[in-house]
Amino acid sequence: MQHQEGKLEGAAGHSVYYQYWLPDQEPRAVILLVHGAGEHSGRYAAVAERFCASGYAVAALDHIGHGRSDGEYGHMASFDDHLETLERFRQQVIARFPGLPMILFGHSMGGLISSCYLLRHQQDFVACALSGPAIMSDLEPGFLQLAIIRLLSLIAPRLGVLQLDAAGVSRDPAVVKAYTEDPLVNHGKMSAGFVSELFKAMNEVQQRAGEIHLPLLIMHGEQDSMASPAGAQFLFETVGSADKQLKLYPQLYHEILNEPEREQVIADLLAWCDQRVQGGSGD
Repeated sequence: MQHQEGKLEGAAGHSVYYQYWLPDQEPRAVILLVHGAGEHSGRYAAVAERFCASGYAVAALDHIGHGRSDGEYGHMASFDDHLETLERFRQQVIARFPGLPMILFGHSMGGLISSCYLLRHQQDFVACALSGPAIMSDLEPGFLQLAIIRLLSLIAPRLGVLQLDAAGVSRDPAVVKAYTEDPLVNHGKMSAGFVSELFKAMNEVQQRAGEIHLPLLIMHGEQDSMASPAGAQFLFETVGSADKQLKLYPQLYHEILNEPEREQVIADLLAWCDQRVQGGSGD
């Protein structure tokens, strides 16, 4: 496996870090990987290695305000900045791997970004897989709270209003320890602007999910306290895809790819991707 990295200009002039994991042979397809809130693409190195061993190239960036990219941690000026930046990166990936089939893979907020991105660019992928997508959240504020957050997003957009609990990441203590000690992970509060944009994007996906029609795999831990499994169920029932699959893992927390059962989860993901790249729909 080979590893390459660099920077590109993202939305609003931000310098955005990206990296590629490449198989030693010519890749047969590309995985465009979209990470979650507060984290960074480097946390997927082990997953990328598994994909490379199966002949895939993996391309990932650090979102604006995340990891090694420019921007303000915990704050989001506009959700569309993530979509525009992802499109710029995708164009680079296309130029790098012309003609290769591409699968979009998003985790958590990355699943939300991916879902919104599909509403604009689904014709450019052969399939999409989502892990713990943030379509609905048990942390979602009530109507009055959300109204206050939206007001704060106008008058004090950088005010911290929501913080994730690291204990909800995984049942594996080593994973939680690595997450909490990772200097590239943002452990602070999400701003009012960030949360307002996040729930605005969730609402768009909930309203327009029926427009998504490409092959779709949705994977979710049933004990996920960060992104509600109800959102995965809703998405599965609402999308217009003829080829769709929902895999719920009974005991797993939010990061199903970092749970003790990770080997089975990754095997499920790889098997599904293999079938779509080969042109079959599978079961």
